[in-house]
Amino acid sequence: MSSRYHRMRLISATAVALAGGMFTAGSAAADSVIRWMHVEQVPGNIAVWNQIARDFEAKRPGVKVELQFLENQAFKAKLPTLLQSNDAPSIFYSWGGGVLKAQSETGTLRPINAAIDANGGEWRKSINASAVDGLTFDGKVWASPARTGLVSFYYNKELFKKAGVDASKIATWDDFLGAVKTLKQAGVTPIAGGGRDKWPLHFYWSYLSMREAGQKGFADAKAGKNDGFAGKPFVKAGERLAELGKLEPFQNGYLGATWNDALATFGDGRAALILSFENTPSTQASNSTSRKGLADDNIGRFPFPVVSGGAGVTTDSFGGLNGWAVTKNAPPETEEFLRYMASIDVQKVLARDTQIMPVAKGASEAISKPLLKEVAEALAKETWHQNFLDQDLGPNVGAIVNDISVEVVSGSMKPADAAQQIEDAYSLERK
Repeated sequence: MSSRYHRMRLISATAVALAGGMFTAGSAAADSVIRWMHVEQVPGNIAVWNQIARDFEAKRPGVKVELQFLENQAFKAKLPTLLQSNDAPSIFYSWGGGVLKAQSETGTLRPINAAIDANGGEWRKSINASAVDGLTFDGKVWASPARTGLVSFYYNKELFKKAGVDASKIATWDDFLGAVKTLKQAGVTPIAGGGRDKWPLHFYWSYLSMREAGQKGFADAKAGKNDGFAGKPFVKAGERLAELGKLEPFQNGYLGATWNDALATFGDGRAALILSFENTPSTQASNSTSRKGLADDNIGRFPFPVVSGGAGVTTDSFGGLNGWAVTKNAPPETEEFLRYMASIDVQKVLARDTQIMPVAKGASEAISKPLLKEVAEALAKETWHQNFLDQDLGPNVGAIVNDISVEVVSGSMKPADAAQQIEDAYSLERK
């Protein structure tokens, strides 16, 4: 999922330091060379990353950082081969989840426990705990948290006012369904949906499953306990999603609409709500017909609601979780560089200049845009961070989650059958 996030976020850039695939901004004459492979194409962001590398080099004479910036798909195509070769990068950008776990089991990576827990755990304590937990498998930390994200509901304040809906009073799923009904009665299309891409609708099934099962219930399902993903919380999540679908809340033709179409629908003011990423204020504008979209002060945000009787809480978050993974032969100074990148001062620079959601405690104060700041503050208080399921459960199971989400909300599959399909697929991953 985070991969799609990047495709939306990254803009086209001419061959910025990467066309030849060569590492840059370093010197082969250094005593120790940290080779850093990243997914990035925004020129301004590349400049920030290069400056971070140069600042670290100034603090550590004899250590050089060589950067390689790749486009998303090129990165994914190149990385597996590099990890098995003598040309593996020292650190690389990871989307976490099942892919990182699988990489950790190949012997190509080294955990960073010793470094993150050194000096009384100073480094670990400086980062949001849920971010570290999300990159931990079998008691070992396999990547240094780099950035996080949060999927929330964004709404058009004018359309809510027109329908007489108060977003501050949407706390439960029943409240949300009531708001959908009220919007429809007022002649307002409630939700912008991108059914053709499928994954935008899996946000609903994922969040509802989290709200029903809670963190422990979700972990138990992954372990195969209580009927796994065929258990009651996941069937119930599907039932709630089907209940939403029966209200016909999306724009006409949503099953054939892409994610960009959904953003345009929201940005044009043709739907009141969208369940989306933290960069929604900018992406709705760039995808709208006018390329201006809704004004920032006309966009509000609220968290995904809780469900009656569910084990999940409002502060359980769903969204991307990215990190820096370290390869087994990386120089010993690599972890020192990662600690530097996770420091409060560097995180503030990244938050201010690249608008990422920082992982260091207190760094969110550097974010100036109100909605982004609100997201950062919510992430700082989260009790559980669940990565996108096509990362966390692996691509095969993730694709099934995407498929069943569309089929359940459109009424073409029964919730119990959907849950069983996910369990059947994930049971193969447990073996």
